[in-house]
Amino acid sequence: MTTTTQHTPHSTDAPHAAAGARTPALLLLEDGRGFRGRSYGAQGETFGEAVFATGMTGYQETLTDPSYHRQIVVMTAPHIGNTGVNDEDPESRRIWVAGYVVRDPARVPSNWRAVRSLDEELTAQGIVGISGVDTRALTRHLRERGAMRAGIFSGPALSADPAALLDRVRSAPRMAGADLAAEVATTEPYVVEPLGRKRFTVAAVDLGIKGMTPHRMAERGIEVHVLPATATLEEIYATDPDGVFFSNGPGDPAAAGHPVELMRGVLDRRTPMFGICFGNQILGRALGFGTFKLRYGHRGINQPVKDLVTGKVEVTAHNHGFAVDAPLDAVSETAHGRAEVSHVCLNDNVVEGLRLLDRPAFSVQYHPEAAAGPHDAAYLFDRFVSLMEGQRA
Repeated sequence: MTTTTQHTPHSTDAPHAAAGARTPALLLLEDGRGFRGRSYGAQGETFGEAVFATGMTGYQETLTDPSYHRQIVVMTAPHIGNTGVNDEDPESRRIWVAGYVVRDPARVPSNWRAVRSLDEELTAQGIVGISGVDTRALTRHLRERGAMRAGIFSGPALSADPAALLDRVRSAPRMAGADLAAEVATTEPYVVEPLGRKRFTVAAVDLGIKGMTPHRMAERGIEVHVLPATATLEEIYATDPDGVFFSNGPGDPAAAGHPVELMRGVLDRRTPMFGICFGNQILGRALGFGTFKLRYGHRGINQPVKDLVTGKVEVTAHNHGFAVDAPLDAVSETAHGRAEVSHVCLNDNVVEGLRLLDRPAFSVQYHPEAAAGPHDAAYLFDRFVSLMEGQRA
């Protein structure tokens, strides 16, 4: 495995061990701290940014979320794999995490929809993981020191000198400055048909879109044209859209120059626009706000967010390591009119949403499509529909 793709075992490793055949493994952080355990999934080596996710359910959606590209995900819930793996819940065509860290993997999955174990799925897709790790201690370490580069080593890869392994971890690319959207997005446009009568057409710029997102729009009678991250403004408007959507995705928004320019073009045309997660950061940069890397990010399905417009508090799903730097208590003048922060995280006051006051555009940092839950924020898709209805009127 190379340190750029970070999704398959090293090419010189022995063939994958059978699922359940767990051998010694090591998780090594760039600050030198190590955690020993047993291999889980494929054996070999992998590198990425170590982050923790606090969801107690939905591990299959987490694994297949393209926003986790080049990240080693630490699950804070101790028991993982209890419901196995099915073929209905993936959010994309493959597992995207660079590596997987769990404390106590299920020995036998039990669920009426399960078709194989999580261990088998990780092995089949070449995802190097580690089990038996004290994930509570590891999470506390990442909270105190911040997300950092890490490597997982098992099988023949573990036989190298520890100092050499640490050098390899420290030579892996950092997340800051990484432009990754095109690596996970579709390369060809495709259409998600509306469920029932067609009401609107939306052009969705795929920066790492989750499968549930166009489904939520299809439920509302929207025909969704999903376009590559490299799409041009002309290709967006060739779909004759009633609205434009910018999806979630991985990487540093400060490195995403093309999506920012696309966003500005959409705002110039005053087309209704909705952005989620990375799309929120892209809107922020298009409006002239800065973005910054959070110390350890928000990842999980239990984050409290306040809607500053209604005063309502929502429990929401998050997966982001960067945030928009915008004033929480003031309206800002931008090249596209007045803008304000619409949502804020109650844990740390991080900006969780933006809206324009003079044009039909808004975004949120979290995930209203929320598979596997919660669904407090599903109304945001209805808000997008209302913008398109208003534009027609």
